[in-house]
Amino acid sequence: MRSVKRAVLVVLALIIIFGIVIFILENQQPTALVFLGWHTAQLPQSLFFIGALLVGMAIGPAMGFLAFRRKAARLKRKVLVES
Repeated sequence: MRSVKRAVLVVLALIIIFGIVIFILENQQPTALVFLGWHTAQLPQSLFFIGALLVGMAIGPAMGFLAFRRKAARLKRKVLVES
């Protein structure tokens, strides 16, 4: 059973990797972004998309962790006040 799970994970990882490679190869048009007056160099579109994805994957869990810590601290204070 463990080898089947490992094989399924390997197949899924390969599918994701191939999908990313295809995405990068299909989005090679040079693009420059302008945001609040800031200009970027002309880079492939895929670089901007993957960069935004990675930033979102880092910020989302970080915000969730901070919200969890804040809620836990609030509950801890509430328990200390009640007891």
